[in-house]
Amino acid sequence: MSNQIEFPRTGFVRLSSILAPIGPLPVSKSTWWLGVKQGRYPQPMKLGPRVTVWKAEDIWSLIEAGVSG
Repeated sequence: MSNQIEFPRTGFVRLSSILAPIGPLPVSKSTWWLGVKQGRYPQPMKLGPRVTVWKAEDIWSLIEAGVSG
């Protein structure tokens, strides 16, 4: 049984759903945030003081482009 979930095509996703081992991108959390700061990865949206999300469509664009750490 795999611990990987089906990644949604639309909607919003949290960081834990984006990064491995659950998510499709094999990138560490610190590398991800550095990439966001440098513009390599999409900018997040804040839904609340402790809720940060990304558009699933933006993450699919990264996956299809073959982007990794």
